[in-house]
Amino acid sequence: MSQTPLSYKDAGVDIVAGDALVERIKPLAKKTMREGVLAGIGGFGALFEVPKRYKEPVLVSGTDGVGTKLKLAFEWNMHDTVGIDLVAMSVNDVLVQGAEPLFFLDYFACGKLDVDIAAAVVGGIAKGCELSGCALIGGETAEMPGMYPAGEYDLAGFAVGAVEKSKILTGQNVTVGDVVLGLASSGVHSNGFSLVRKCIERAGSNAPATLDGKPFKLALMEPTRLYVLNVLAALAKHPDTPDTSGIKALAHITGGGLLENIPRVLPDGLAAHLTEGSWPQTELFAWLQATAGIDDNEMNRTFNNGIGMVVVVDATAAENCAATLRAAGEQVYTIGRIAAQGDGAQVVVA
Repeated sequence: MSQTPLSYKDAGVDIVAGDALVERIKPLAKKTMREGVLAGIGGFGALFEVPKRYKEPVLVSGTDGVGTKLKLAFEWNMHDTVGIDLVAMSVNDVLVQGAEPLFFLDYFACGKLDVDIAAAVVGGIAKGCELSGCALIGGETAEMPGMYPAGEYDLAGFAVGAVEKSKILTGQNVTVGDVVLGLASSGVHSNGFSLVRKCIERAGSNAPATLDGKPFKLALMEPTRLYVLNVLAALAKHPDTPDTSGIKALAHITGGGLLENIPRVLPDGLAAHLTEGSWPQTELFAWLQATAGIDDNEMNRTFNNGIGMVVVVDATAAENCAATLRAAGEQVYTIGRIAAQGDGAQVVVA
């Protein structure tokens, strides 16, 4: 007895849709091309040559996702900015070592491919790469029937950067008296959304219409700020060398907030003493704190709480460094100083 033939499409995988997505992606990726790209989208592997201006290049890599912020993207049908989040979470991490992001790869996985939604997501990824000066050089779209609920997808991103060996930021030069600058975040970024979603659920119909002048949903979905170009320019202008005093360490404030990320770039025996109230609390974070009913310590351990990147700089260069970053468009606050740790925590907010 003959059986009806089964195609890959009958099994739930649409090759034609996948090909259509690739064609939609190509012009987006093309806008991100930069020096070093030898072969990008479409091949089995992407080729990249480290720019020859590097004398002793050290490659720095990072990978991350967007987390449960995606659940809001599904629920609210807001897919065009989560790609920026994906890029930012990796390139901001690479930046912390003093590295220039060179190229980025993405992984998009779903149960059934919706070309329009996938193109919106990848459009955000391309935008994030463009704003960071790195090339979207390749990626993978996986359509896996039965693996994801209808209308949902997952994202992962991978960034590779380069830094001169002599200019790697390790934080080992940080000393007592150094100044801690805080660069304002654009919002919640991409961490703490499991709690954010609980707050939305708790607020229900009582959620505010706007926060910080933006519609409620847009305020919460505001993409992670990309600090790359402005901070790289500040590093070039204010290096910490045997002859000049400048930027000694950077900390990207992600999961764990200020309390758990700043210690990652401090030498043993030193602590960051942050001044409470030295940066403003936005309506967004005030609403989250009030709705969740949590104290300041928990806010600083869960969210970036308004500071997305920390810059530790020699006290003699702090004012000029802050001015450079402000001129580039960053909101900069002097939020503390480095002190001896003693028996206390490595980050104290008081």
